[in-house]
Amino acid sequence: MSSPAATRSSLIASTRETVGQQNMMQLVQLRWIAVVGQIVTIAYATLVYDIELPLLPMSAVVGFLVVLNLFSLFRPREHGEVSNGGLTRGLLMDVCALTALLYLSGGATNPFVFLYLLQVTLAAVLLETWAACVLVIVTGCCFAALMRYYVPLQLPSSDPDALFELHVLGMLICFVLDAALVVLFMTRINRILRRRDERLADLRQRAAEEDHIVRMGLLASGAAHELGTPLATLSVILGDWKRMPVFARDPELLQEIDDMQVEVQRCKTILTGILLSAGEARGESPSVTTLAGFFDELVDEWRSTRPVVDMRYEFDPENELRDDLPVVSDPALKKVICNVLDNALEVSPAWVGLEITRSYDDALCLVVRDRGPGFPSWMIPQIGKPYQSTKGRPGGGLGLFLVVNVARKFGGSVSAENLIGGGASVTLKLPLAALAIGEGA
Repeated sequence: MSSPAATRSSLIASTRETVGQQNMMQLVQLRWIAVVGQIVTIAYATLVYDIELPLLPMSAVVGFLVVLNLFSLFRPREHGEVSNGGLTRGLLMDVCALTALLYLSGGATNPFVFLYLLQVTLAAVLLETWAACVLVIVTGCCFAALMRYYVPLQLPSSDPDALFELHVLGMLICFVLDAALVVLFMTRINRILRRRDERLADLRQRAAEEDHIVRMGLLASGAAHELGTPLATLSVILGDWKRMPVFARDPELLQEIDDMQVEVQRCKTILTGILLSAGEARGESPSVTTLAGFFDELVDEWRSTRPVVDMRYEFDPENELRDDLPVVSDPALKKVICNVLDNALEVSPAWVGLEITRSYDDALCLVVRDRGPGFPSWMIPQIGKPYQSTKGRPGGGLGLFLVVNVARKFGGSVSAENLIGGGASVTLKLPLAALAIGEGA
């Protein structure tokens, strides 16, 4: 069991894949923009217009925003997640900092008071309804308080026209800032929300596919149990026939009986594999082997049971794998690899290739190639979806569907492409950590 500390991480160290993390990053970026904008505005007002501002307390407020940003980035959180409460507190801190700066620079008479609208807009998009309402109430109260309580600006000129012109200029700058930041951050936030919706749709699709797999597994398991009894009966009958004098005196009939017994035994082996894949092996313990041993055995077994003319098998040609890496001989994984090889053999009876290498991201890459006609262009994006097949058979397309789902169970992926000059390749990527015993995280 992992320690509590192992489940806590900061925003800067997190994957930033969740909506909460991405929204907090938007607030952090907005706060950096606010810090830079406030420094530029204070310097511009002081140096260009000779406006006397309380620089020390205003610098303290800007420094507070810098510290708040660093705290938001490096504060440890459970799984690095950012809750609605965390976003609400962050926005309230921003409102308090803006209120302090406005209090020190003219209060409600300062045209930058309308920056409150940016905080309210962000709250409406990022926060839950109750939290957005709280922020609206807080900003409204702050605005009302600034109408009465503030430090008046010490302006260098008392000319009403000059003051009005300066106020209008401030309103223009405030409008441009509000509009630009709203467009910028609303676009980003909408993009985040669209990605979230796409992930949810993908998860729903995956759940439907896994439900389909469960139903297929139950059907296959039930069929395996049902077929076990007639196969056992056939095995007994063939054994009796072999001992009967009428067959014992005929070598050709004995040979045919032997061939039938071999095929019956093969059917039993296939049914046993189905039950193993469904997790219904009786009294069976997982078989432990090495990485090279697993694939050597798989290829030898596949070659001996298929009409293979020519097969090119390469295991780790670049010597980047540990061939003695201990792994579990998973029947489901073995079956899906054989399934891909069977598909290649069906379209390319003269030649099939299997190459096993290690990728840069520490994954096992299995590339199956053939010299067939290749995939139709419409088929490649549909790889792994049920009933997508070019063979025209009822129920076709389930083979690669099962391959994709078993690879997904290991945390891997499946891709396909047509080769230049003819043929196609199917690539299975499986994390080595998911296959190895005692390896990985």
